[in-house]
Amino acid sequence: MATVGAGRTDAGVHALGQVMSTSDAPEECRPEDVVSALNRMCGPSIAVHSARQAADDFHARFSARSRAYIYAVLNSPVGDPWLAKTALHHPGELNVDAMNEAAGHLVGPHDFHSFARLPDPDASAERVLYELRCAKEGSVIRIRARANAFVHQMVRSLAGTLLAVGEGRRRPDEMPAVVAARDRAAAGPVAPPHGLCLVSVEYDEGWSVPLDPGGAAV
Repeated sequence: MATVGAGRTDAGVHALGQVMSTSDAPEECRPEDVVSALNRMCGPSIAVHSARQAADDFHARFSARSRAYIYAVLNSPVGDPWLAKTALHHPGELNVDAMNEAAGHLVGPHDFHSFARLPDPDASAERVLYELRCAKEGSVIRIRARANAFVHQMVRSLAGTLLAVGEGRRRPDEMPAVVAARDRAAAGPVAPPHGLCLVSVEYDEGWSVPLDPGGAAV
């Protein structure tokens, strides 16, 4: 069966809330059998929580109304082996208040060329960023981004830019100028992929998946 994913992830990026769809499943294929078979074939690195029949015009990617990602940062002097694969270790102290101030300038409809890697420089990078905020719990900072859609490397670029603000290398009030530049060089570095996780995809149908992140930093 040909499948389509709700969100594309770079190598090293994780997903807790990925949604897949197919339009050519056999009619006799029961959703519960699909879950059981896929978990036998793909577990434990991939776990399927549920399956259901959808409308003929449903498409995991194009029917999505929004997607949410979390970039996790372990902000502590010493790393944690249990989080090494799911959080970026940043030993220097980060100013979360400054990061949130910078994030506030980026929420809304913008041209995110400065935060994107586009194969075609003339491709549209206009997106609506509904949410961008940083929260620290213990030694883990979670940068949550939710938008109607994202361009390639956008979340990692946003995270890298906010980290530069948290380090004091960039000022929060620089963000409007970074957006206006429409130049990748104007923003901060692209954060490494392993700290990023797709956590949810929203549809008009109201679908949601009960997630247990277990040992993940998200």
